[in-house]
Amino acid sequence: MSTLSLESAERRVQKLRELINEYRYEYHVKNNSIMSEAAADGLKHELAVLEEQFPHLITPDSPSQRVAGEPAPEFVSVKHATRMLSLNDVFGRNEVEAWRNRIIKLLDMDGRVDELQYFADVKMDGFACSLVYEDGVLVRAVTRGDGFTGEDITQNVRTLESVPLRLRRVKKYEHFLSGRTEVRGEILMYQADFERLNAQREKEGQPLFKNPRNTAAGTMRQLDTRLVAARTLYFHGYDILRDDPEETPTYAFVYEALHGLGILANPDATVLDSVDAVMAFAEIWEAKRLGLPYGTDGLVVKVNDRKMYQKLGVVGKAPRGAVAYKYPAEEATTKVKDIIISIGRTGAATPVAVLEPVNVAGSTVQHASLHNQDEIERKDVRIGDTVIIFKAGDIIPQVQRVLTELREGTEKKFNLEAELKKHPLEFERPPGEVVWRATNRRDPSILKRGLRHFVSKGALDIDGFGEKNVEAVIDAGLVKDFADVYTITKDQLLRLDRFAELSSKNLIDAINAKRQPELPRFIYGLGIRHVGQQTAIDLAERYHSLEELSDVAQNESESLYEVEGIGEVVAHSLVEWFSDEENQALLKKFKDCKVWPSRAETAHGPLVGKSFVITGSLKSMGRDEAADKIRSLGGTFQATVGKGTTYLVYGTKIGASKKAKAEKFGTQLLDEAAFLKAIT
Repeated sequence: MSTLSLESAERRVQKLRELINEYRYEYHVKNNSIMSEAAADGLKHELAVLEEQFPHLITPDSPSQRVAGEPAPEFVSVKHATRMLSLNDVFGRNEVEAWRNRIIKLLDMDGRVDELQYFADVKMDGFACSLVYEDGVLVRAVTRGDGFTGEDITQNVRTLESVPLRLRRVKKYEHFLSGRTEVRGEILMYQADFERLNAQREKEGQPLFKNPRNTAAGTMRQLDTRLVAARTLYFHGYDILRDDPEETPTYAFVYEALHGLGILANPDATVLDSVDAVMAFAEIWEAKRLGLPYGTDGLVVKVNDRKMYQKLGVVGKAPRGAVAYKYPAEEATTKVKDIIISIGRTGAATPVAVLEPVNVAGSTVQHASLHNQDEIERKDVRIGDTVIIFKAGDIIPQVQRVLTELREGTEKKFNLEAELKKHPLEFERPPGEVVWRATNRRDPSILKRGLRHFVSKGALDIDGFGEKNVEAVIDAGLVKDFADVYTITKDQLLRLDRFAELSSKNLIDAINAKRQPELPRFIYGLGIRHVGQQTAIDLAERYHSLEELSDVAQNESESLYEVEGIGEVVAHSLVEWFSDEENQALLKKFKDCKVWPSRAETAHGPLVGKSFVITGSLKSMGRDEAADKIRSLGGTFQATVGKGTTYLVYGTKIGASKKAKAEKFGTQLLDEAAFLKAIT
């Protein structure tokens, strides 16, 4: 028990509170630790002991008063002094310019556009909350509710270390410590804390939470403050309201004041002087948002001058002076107009949903693969359904789920087998497989698809052999299999409508230039089921020649499993292809035409043992060029992030799904500049 006098205890308590509050400010606001957590805990313990001995020294703003208490019976409704508004969304430059033009017209600023400044900040995916301080002390925290009335969550908010129970005293902002000061912002759960929470719940056999935003909102609406105190949440401020609007002249000033008063506010928020600057800021943060600890789907852009902002007024639930600039959605809803069948290069029949056009992750999507009949039945996709679509791996559009609640009774079921019976080709579904395939692989329609793949950029890369030329040589009977490409003559091409002297010569020269193609490209070009570019590279590095791969596939297939990424399905496909008499005859025909892939050497270079995934667009080069560069330096290029992925390279457009996987597997993030440094 302390032997301090009352006077000494008062001084000690005051000093402890000041130091603990300074530690909180440095740690939670400035991300800087002035002492260890253990040391801070020791100070908090000493404060609690003194307050227990001298109860009359306890004040509402004491750090000790963050401790959670007994569950509250219910939340109390509280009316906001000033309505909490929502924002209208804008997408792309044109809509930002239209918003700017409306502002100029409403403020009668023609000829004075250079006076208009914007304040931009990353839009946080959190739970809106208002903090009310009286004479600098927190007295109430209220949810947004319907904008007019919210719920009192003061006791829950008091458990958040990022929320000061008393505003910091800084001379420049001292007037905010007198009277009523309202701070508005978002309560967030960071991605790392969310993952730790879910990992713990999984360990305990509890159901997992869906996402950080919903978890933060659900947590703050718990009646038991002890549960709230057990979770890590942060409050980020974005506005200060005072009775006298002159005290907050601009949003830039508001953010400076928030920092000074001890409240988290995004340090990268900035003043911009034009739409060009707004769009440049948006592009920068579309790339950098991968590195943020919380989720975001865009920016908040406001008129910086508060007088102008207030003068613009409100329409409906949204202020005219601010907009939410949204990045391209990675999910969207649309309707299934039809389901058609696509025949692939291996004769596989794939059902494809024809969609009403919708923008997803920056591109217009009109089709989505439905994979097979089993998948259609599992998701119960019907013609006429409203569906949620997403981009798998940020590239391939797929149906996530059907909104069955919106069905009207006119939707039609689709039966793949019944539709295939109407097709001119014959199909079969091999035992144990889910995919229907054409039985006649030499049918011209299938040959065209296969040949387009064989000569494509990712395979043999025969320049000038586009889709129309592929169709022309097959329709003319010049090509009946891949090897026939090397028997085409200039005179034969000249007899076709599409070719003249120069174009014929150029195509023959391009074909002859690929008589000794790289082994991985040749393997990939053959169109063996389940063998993609990276698998072809892995096979070439393991077996070095086509003869050895063929021999292994036919006689020692067990060793195929030693190749990274090859499992039972791929191994079976390789054995099936190389054991087929027609395919062996095709390989012999290639040799007779003096066409054979060069021997692959073991990869060497600074990137050996390192694997890369690229998401988004790179400014300096295309994805294929980047992949080739990685491979030329001994690295591995992957389509999706996995447990062994070393780097995720991100460009101007970012895939949230890949970001989440990178965090899960500990994959290092590289921006384009760092990537270019790694490959040069």
